[in-house]
Amino acid sequence: MQRKVMISCAVTGSADTPGRNPAVPVTPAQIAQSAIDAAKAGAAIVHIHVRDPQTTRPSMDASLYKEVVDRIRASGSDVLINLTTGPGARFVPGNDDPQKPGPGTTIKPPAERVRHVVALKPDICSLDMGSMNMGPHVFINTPSHLEAMAVAIRDAGVLPELEVFETGHLLLAKRLIESGHIKAPGMFQICLGIAWAQPATPEAMSYMRSLLPAGSPWFAFGISLHQFPMAAIRGWASRTTSISKRASSRRATPRWWRRPPRSSRSSATSSPRPPTRAQSSD
Repeated sequence: MQRKVMISCAVTGSADTPGRNPAVPVTPAQIAQSAIDAAKAGAAIVHIHVRDPQTTRPSMDASLYKEVVDRIRASGSDVLINLTTGPGARFVPGNDDPQKPGPGTTIKPPAERVRHVVALKPDICSLDMGSMNMGPHVFINTPSHLEAMAVAIRDAGVLPELEVFETGHLLLAKRLIESGHIKAPGMFQICLGIAWAQPATPEAMSYMRSLLPAGSPWFAFGISLHQFPMAAIRGWASRTTSISKRASSRRATPRWWRRPPRSSRSSATSSPRPPTRAQSSD
C-alpha cells in the first residue's frame, strides 16, 4: 500500500543552539525565512520557537511570535504553522532554599504559556504532556496546568501536538482525551533521546507506539545524533516523521482533513482514503 509521509521541521529549538552554530535563525525575519525555506524543501509543518534578537536566548514575547507568523502567512506558503507552548515550565531549585526558584527558573501560569496561541490561532501548537528531569533542571507540567492549557487550545480551535517524552506522558494524554480536555483521537509527537527521558531506540519507539490510541496520527523525532536514525525508523514504521534542529488552523478542524498536499510534501503518490495531509493512524 502506498502511503503519504508528512515532514515536520523545527527550525530552531529552545536550547542555546545559536551559541553552537551561528547559522541557527534568531530574529523573527530569519526564523520566518527558515520556515518558508523548509516548506519549499518539502516540510508540511514548521514548529516555531522564538528568540530574543539581542541575546539570542529563548523568548516568550508574543510580539516576536506574531511577527514570525505574519511573515509566514504573508509569504503565501501553505505550510502548517505549529507554535510551541513549552517555555514557562522550567524549575531550578534555589541553592539555599530549594522551595524557592533559583536562577534559570521560567515557571509561568498556564494562561501565559498559551496566550500567543490564543491570539494568533496557528494550525497546531505543541503541548508537553508531563513533567520530568530535563538535563540539569526540572520541566514541570502538572495535570491541572495541562488541563487548563488544553482547554484554552481547544477553545481557540487549534490542534494540539501532544509531545510525549516518556510512557507516563502518553498515558496522561490518553486520560485527557478520555476526559474531553483534548479532542479524540489526538495527534502525538514521540520525543526520544532527551536526558533523562525515553531513550532513542527502536524498542522505545515501538513500545510507545503500542500505547497510542487507535486512529491517532503520530510523529517521532530523536535529539541530536539520534535525529536521522529515528527519522528513518519512524518513516519505516509508518507515515509521519519529524526533523528538528532543536534535538528534532486557524480552524477547529485541521486543514489537512480538507485539502490534499502538494506533491513535494509526500514520499508516495496516493493514499487509500482521506485525510491526505497527515494520515498515519496505524
